[in-house]
Amino acid sequence: MSTENGDRKVEELDRVTIRFAGDSGDGMQLVGLQFTNTAAVFGNDVATVPDIPAEIRAPAGSIPGVSAFQVSFSSYDIHTPGDAPDVLVAMNPAALKAHLSDLPKGGMIVANSDEFTEVNLKKADYDSNPLKDDSLTGYRLVQVPITSMNARALADSRLNTKQIDRSKNLFALGVMFWLYERSLEPTQRSIKQRFAKNPQVAEANITTLKAGYHFGETAELFPVLYSVPKAHLPPGKYRNITGNEAAALGFLTASKLADKPLLYGSYPITPASDILHELAKHKNFGVKTFQAEDEIAAIGAIIGAAFGGSLGLTATSGPGLALKSEALGLAVMVELPIVVAVIQRSGPSTGMPTKSEQADLLQAVFGRNGESPVAIVAPATPSECFNLAIEAFRIAIKHMIPTIFLSDGHLGTASEPWRIPSLDDLPKIAVEYATDPDTFQPYTRNDKTLARPWAIPGTPGLEHRIGGLEKSDVSGNVSYDAENHWKMTQYRAEKVERIADDIPHVEVIGDPQGQLLVLGWGSTYGAILSAVTRARAAGLSVSCAQLRHLNPLPSDLGDVISRFDRILMPELNLGQLRMIIRSRFMVDAEGLNKVSGRPFLIQEIEDKILSMVKSEVRV
Repeated sequence: MSTENGDRKVEELDRVTIRFAGDSGDGMQLVGLQFTNTAAVFGNDVATVPDIPAEIRAPAGSIPGVSAFQVSFSSYDIHTPGDAPDVLVAMNPAALKAHLSDLPKGGMIVANSDEFTEVNLKKADYDSNPLKDDSLTGYRLVQVPITSMNARALADSRLNTKQIDRSKNLFALGVMFWLYERSLEPTQRSIKQRFAKNPQVAEANITTLKAGYHFGETAELFPVLYSVPKAHLPPGKYRNITGNEAAALGFLTASKLADKPLLYGSYPITPASDILHELAKHKNFGVKTFQAEDEIAAIGAIIGAAFGGSLGLTATSGPGLALKSEALGLAVMVELPIVVAVIQRSGPSTGMPTKSEQADLLQAVFGRNGESPVAIVAPATPSECFNLAIEAFRIAIKHMIPTIFLSDGHLGTASEPWRIPSLDDLPKIAVEYATDPDTFQPYTRNDKTLARPWAIPGTPGLEHRIGGLEKSDVSGNVSYDAENHWKMTQYRAEKVERIADDIPHVEVIGDPQGQLLVLGWGSTYGAILSAVTRARAAGLSVSCAQLRHLNPLPSDLGDVISRFDRILMPELNLGQLRMIIRSRFMVDAEGLNKVSGRPFLIQEIEDKILSMVKSEVRV
């Protein structure tokens, strides 16, 4: 639908995807988040994915130093940040070179023409200027002298040249706000809050933001404006939230639902550090945050917290989980309720720290010496990290077992609207401590869950032995007896299996039986759901299901799998869950695997579905 805004035509769209790309010092993450927040305030559904360079200090203007942020906003419910951008904002030649291949023909390029100098073109391996050599024919190229226009707008400010140049990202943001008819007000408020102690910088940033907006209005470079109406989301109060923020708030909420203090001990590691940053803001809720000297000290501290009756939480990524493995085995042996949040990244070793994979699943399931089972939950969306964080502690406390919250970089750093729940609507987490010295034995077991009692140190008459040596059944004394070791090993394994009686059954989206089931876990959810929705609209017999409990698996999963002719499992690894599913259920599941550090495109999964299912219209 088209309308008029002054002399310009306004075209209404149902969805737009913008990718901001520039040097790592150009503030692309900041402007991407500001555009996201503004779209969310307006009422659009939004989904984002940051792309941060793995090189900490890559040379300015080089391709390894390019940082990007993609935001997709729409008038309907969306599940991914989009396969490809409709608009690429390129702040320099390296940004254009790094991301042009993702922009479909006909897409718009908004290029900062001031930065396409001979020096910068050489850094990006261009033999000629793409803005002038007709190599961008087929795209809608809009050249904007962002650097010089920003400098002109701030000529009267008292900022130095470096400070002025750092503001050019907001000039570009102003242009995009004008092009998509978005208000400047949310960003102006954010700038004033961010630079409350430096009003001179705040005023300059607001000035250049407005200058970019008015440049778009007066330059006549954009003959058409675009409007994306509000989405029809369920009523409630919303905020835009990343997965790591949602997880942190979920862990905090779990402590309130259990009415127990939370100790968060961690060692900084990408991409998990945001959880520490978020929880450190909430000391007024009784949270204690502890930045340890290493990963081992961090998990040791939270085991001590759990032994003392508090909620113990640590977060890390794959390399850190490896370091925590021995202490995690100790938590298995002493059967204490700790939670380890693992925000996966590309490996092995240091790998690509700012890129994401799902390659730590087998480490989470098996990566400890001995038979050392733990519970594992895996959120599927950024906002769902809140609920699964609570679920991780609910399982840990009820079953007295270490629990891994298995997220990844895509979920942790991506964002979407989150409907803020009422604390009164969330079920309490029951915590029962042992109190009776006449009946207490440290390894007696609950008949239903096999959980041992949680006894607080210092409680008269409840003294008991703790440590990593094998425990004697019931008494908890050190035991080297072979039959006792067999029994305790069986107990620890059975305790995990009984959790399956306490978790939801598999939710199948689509028909409960058919030709193909697309089975996923974690951050593949959005792309899988979108691809299956398209395939079903085309008449294909395909359904999907997303697993949020990975150890144990839902009790009805085998039955669900048996109702489909074929199983497809997209994973951002080489087939780790598929290995488990094939061995557990003896089913020849087929994999779709990707380890590029980037999420699945909807089209990649849809193409695989089409290759596996006949195009038959359902009757």
